[in-house]
Amino acid sequence: MSSPAPPGREDAEHLADDSGTSSIGRLVGRSAELKLIDELFRSATTRGVALMLTGEPGVGKSALLDAAARRASEAGFRVLRVVGSQFEESVSFSALNQILQPLTGEIPALPARQAETLRAVRGLSEEQPTELLAIANAVHVLLSQTAAKRGPVALVIDDVAWLDRPSAVVLSTVARYIRTSSLALLAASRTGDESFLSSTGIPTHEVQPLDEESANELVAERFPAMAARVRQRLVAEAAGNPLALLELPGTLNEAQQTERGPLPAVLPLSERLKGIFSVRVGGLPDATRELLLLAVLDASGDLHVLERAMSSADALTELGPAEKAGLVQVDSLTGRLVFRHPLTRSAVMELSTSAERRRGHLALAGEFPEGSERRARHLAAASVGPDDEVASLLYEVAYGTLRRGDAVGAITTLLRASELSGEATAKARMLAEAACLGANITGDLRNVRALLDNALLVDPAGVGTESLAAAAAAASHLLNGEGDVDTAHKLLVGAIRNHSLSNTSCTNIMSEALHTLLLVCFFSGRPELWESFDNVVAELRHCSPDPMLSVVRGAFGDPAHGASSVLDALDGLVFDLHRENDPRRIVRTAQSAAYVDRVPGCRSALWRVIEDGRSGGAIAMAIEAFFILANDAYAGGQWDDVPDLTGEGLRWCATYNYRLSSWSGRFLQGLLAAARGDSRTAQDIADRLVSWGNPRGLGALHVYASHIRALSALGSADFEGAYRQLRSVGPPGTLPSHMPHALLLFLDFTEAAARTGRHAEAVRHVAAVRKSDIPAISPRLAMMTDAAEAMADPDVIDHDLFERAINAPDAERWSFDSARIRLAYGERLRRAKAGGAARVHLAVALSTFQRLGAEPWSARAANELRASGIPIRTAVPSDDRYALLTPQERQIAQLAATGLTNKQIAAQLFLSPRTVAAHLRGVFPKLNVTSRAGLRDALTGLDHP
Repeated sequence: MSSPAPPGREDAEHLADDSGTSSIGRLVGRSAELKLIDELFRSATTRGVALMLTGEPGVGKSALLDAAARRASEAGFRVLRVVGSQFEESVSFSALNQILQPLTGEIPALPARQAETLRAVRGLSEEQPTELLAIANAVHVLLSQTAAKRGPVALVIDDVAWLDRPSAVVLSTVARYIRTSSLALLAASRTGDESFLSSTGIPTHEVQPLDEESANELVAERFPAMAARVRQRLVAEAAGNPLALLELPGTLNEAQQTERGPLPAVLPLSERLKGIFSVRVGGLPDATRELLLLAVLDASGDLHVLERAMSSADALTELGPAEKAGLVQVDSLTGRLVFRHPLTRSAVMELSTSAERRRGHLALAGEFPEGSERRARHLAAASVGPDDEVASLLYEVAYGTLRRGDAVGAITTLLRASELSGEATAKARMLAEAACLGANITGDLRNVRALLDNALLVDPAGVGTESLAAAAAAASHLLNGEGDVDTAHKLLVGAIRNHSLSNTSCTNIMSEALHTLLLVCFFSGRPELWESFDNVVAELRHCSPDPMLSVVRGAFGDPAHGASSVLDALDGLVFDLHRENDPRRIVRTAQSAAYVDRVPGCRSALWRVIEDGRSGGAIAMAIEAFFILANDAYAGGQWDDVPDLTGEGLRWCATYNYRLSSWSGRFLQGLLAAARGDSRTAQDIADRLVSWGNPRGLGALHVYASHIRALSALGSADFEGAYRQLRSVGPPGTLPSHMPHALLLFLDFTEAAARTGRHAEAVRHVAAVRKSDIPAISPRLAMMTDAAEAMADPDVIDHDLFERAINAPDAERWSFDSARIRLAYGERLRRAKAGGAARVHLAVALSTFQRLGAEPWSARAANELRASGIPIRTAVPSDDRYALLTPQERQIAQLAATGLTNKQIAAQLFLSPRTVAAHLRGVFPKLNVTSRAGLRDALTGLDHP
């Protein structure tokens, strides 16, 4: 029999609150067990049944018995509870009396001899208890008669291995004859424990640890304020053990639970958990415990490292006792040492002294080369006082950790490095850098001010506006929280210049400062701030700033004029994203890709950043990733994805107080509302963008608002209103270099200007686009440029330009833009009395607008189609899509479905291959297919002539 745990209930499970009453004892992740228990009670109404629950300590057996007792009572059972106890294990019939006590009133109705026997068992008779078989028969008769008179009986027994021996013998006899009465026996015991039920042959069910989803649900509901990353760590350490999931949080302080303080390398155990996991470790030989401690401290499981650190040729023989005790095993595939339960590691640490741990870390440090991360971490763990050399090593490790994608680990390492630093300036700098990374990457704005205050206390003279790290942290806090671009700009420019004068190298924090300054300039939308940015970067010739900075500056900061020179570099960054782990580089690459239509190559990497944020990692970066993906979904016509992406990003903004970032998400919601005709929502968001942004000098938010209002006006054919909004962004014929977002508005401006009789302005604007070589940036921008030039003169139909725009590579990928171009082309064709040609483009535009839910644009397209002589229904059933095809489209679709190429179809129908391609692009959305491959199935499934 295994060693007993301390007194008290060994198992725990989740209730909705501490009282355990509001959810009627709802268990998490135990639906299978509860179903099994309910079936047990259903069967017991006709014949006796029994079941033994087994499982590791703390897995939730007692909680299941509690739930079973409640369910049995609700089903009409008379419930009798028995709980074994190590302190009453030697008291004869102590467990049996737990059954007899509630049935005192039923005992006199038994035959006299059996009644007297049970009175003796209860100590109410001078007669001594007779032989155990007679007692068992009396108990069986008592339970059977109670079931016959009062209804079925449920006997619920916990910790059966701790029952006193006489009670165990009696109850084992009852269990053997249980089928003869309406009795349900449900018991629980630890896996491997011998008990009175072991030899009865009753069925057993092993209760497994909770799965990861249930474990997360349990901790999240009981500890809602706990940070996601901390919860993830607890779930991993507890390995699905409910008791551990509920007890481990109690060993962490509030700062650790909310991730404002670092977690220990090995989580400490509560007193209850110590009683479960420390007993077997404490009984191991000293040498075995020493080896296990080294294994815990090293965490790699590398037996060669452990053997060398033990300085003993036969050190690994000391593993034997731990393996026999079931604490560890050597993985047959990897050859590494593995702890069977993660909390055994905690037990090993709990039973070691601080001196033993320091000696272990020093021994392990000696096994790794100079400059290695593992050596630095072991030396840091062994240090008890300031050590500038180790602090310097750990500082470099922190940024290596960040480049691997672990932002939280990087900040934790920086904070440990600051603790070890004996030099005030270095200590303060590390605290400030941790604050900056927290604001820019992990989303911990709450801790920024506290870290900066600590840095100021450590080094009052060195931490101020002249400190680059402190300025970068403060500026990030101001920018992300309040959108205070002016103060942030002043802090950063001054600190960067001071640092440049006093240092000859670019530090890690210099890159963060410059990228933060670039965002300050972006949101300001002011030329003088951008000018100072370029001047500051030019002054840093001696330190070679981050090469990515020039890519972000060109493609994100001024795409209209700067993107062309950095596209090759950007394409290289996008190509390499599959092996990039640093969330900063992923998001900055995607930001650079946003205006130049290269986000699709960044999607998988952005989702990795989001998943990291969901687990409590790079939350600030994940917020940006959500909005970049939402912008890509809008541009690519996946409009139904936009609310979900922006919704989650905005919830995180609210939780972590990222007020400025939230406006990017709201802008996209406003743009979608405008496109779909929800003018009230669009106008409200635009008004809020202006009211929040204008007092703070945030020009980018003004441009966002103008974009929303202009699109809303264009959808309703209010071209004068659209012109006024777009004219406020910049004068005709210019693409403001200080307002990057203006790049996306040139088609809107050209259409609005041309429709309001401002032909010269429209032409001048298109000329500026051509002069900047914007069409060379991407196929989409080339498509928009051709369309803008075709729209600039409303009195001329430039078929070549319109056809080139419509047939641009991947035109269908930008479905809303493409449909708008077709609408404009169709409108002009209809007015030129080319009704047949007009209907081709108007029908495709209408179908696309309907799919997107762009109601104002659908109305415009439908009106044009009606004017061309085609009656339009408001909705087309899926089984009637064929009716939307023109006769020529039907011919082309049927031929394409047979596998003919465009050239072959063109030869048969006496058309040009380009015309065939145009018709097919109109067919696809009407039949709800995306390629030629889907045509055959679509046509086969339709009932058409």
